Amino acid sequence: MMVSDAIELIGRTIPRTGGAWADIGAGDGMFTRALVDLLGPNACVYAVDRDPDALTDLESWASEHDANVIPVLADFTGPFELPGLEGAPLDGLILANALHFVREPERVLTQLASRVRPGGRVVVVEYDRRRPDRWVPFPIPSARLADLAPAAGLSMPIVTAARPSAYGGSLYAAFADRLAGESSSVAAVPRASAARSVDA
Repeated sequence: MMVSDAIELIGRTIPRTGGAWADIGAGDGMFTRALVDLLGPNACVYAVDRDPDALTDLESWASEHDANVIPVLADFTGPFELPGLEGAPLDGLILANALHFVREPERVLTQLASRVRPGGRVVVVEYDRRRPDRWVPFPIPSARLADLAPAAGLSMPIVTAARPSAYGGSLYAAFADRLAGESSSVAAVPRASAARSVDA
């Protein structure tokens, strides 16, 4: 998949430009780059991953393209900090090919969704109709996501796009919005000037 394919896959899940978003389990940064394109220059995108080499490469790309990307070195299944937010919530986050590595997706999705402001968006890219294997040990088909999202305080997810996968089944993109709960202040968008990978 190319970045242009990622943009096409998630394009209808992104409600507006700007704001503070996070790419959870960013990996090589394909969906981070897609978010940068879709959200525009006034957005900040946190790229959260536990691979320091991948984050170093992504940081170099961000510097070359003047993109406001803040790499965060962390295991997203546990606690981690997003520098510059000072506890304020995100406007949105994306989990692209990340949740299927988690043995306890209910707990992790709930934990991550709590970082998003009420009305903010959670985007999931996962596989449908694919058997578990070493690369996708815990698949999250769209029917399963429909069970997970409400339990995590999210609206019923809506699948906006799907494409056949070369590895079996199909790859889909879906979104759900954070339901109203405790009031939260909306963060100013941090800038990634002289940003460095943050080890949480």
